[in-house]
Amino acid sequence: MRTRSIRPVIAATLGAAALTATLVATPAQAAEYSSALKISGVQYDAPGRDSNSCTTGNTKAEYLTIKNFARSGRVNLKGYVVKDAVGNSYTFRANHYLEPGDHVKLRGGRGTESDGGNVAYRNNCNFIWNNDKDTIRLIKPGGAAADTHSYTKRANDRDGNGYITFH
Repeated sequence: MRTRSIRPVIAATLGAAALTATLVATPAQAAEYSSALKISGVQYDAPGRDSNSCTTGNTKAEYLTIKNFARSGRVNLKGYVVKDAVGNSYTFRANHYLEPGDHVKLRGGRGTESDGGNVAYRNNCNFIWNNDKDTIRLIKPGGAAADTHSYTKRANDRDGNGYITFH
């Protein structure tokens, strides 16, 4: 009578358990898909020398793109919040509707928050995104995470142009 070894069974079971733990232990990625609205990209390093002057600076060239990835149904941005790693934030206060496939660029600098031109301005001339690394959070009006992305210049901006695409 030949005895069977249980080592391959144990190894396969442990491997499956490790894979399950890896898949479950990614809350930022899970939050990323909880909303039709997602962060599709960020110009975290505005072209040129950084200057946060409201009249001559380049904060308008720093922007975050939010897109409605739904196949049907428009989404109102009113009440959504965008935050960075240290808590700097912007709350959409006006009705701003995104149709399926539509996007808005949230820029620094002065301007209006309107549907015209798919641009909203933070009305703040300070930069919000760090040039070396940061975390971007898009939060639903009720406080739940809609999308989250962390980046580092070294790991995520391969061509060095200051822009990273997420979706």
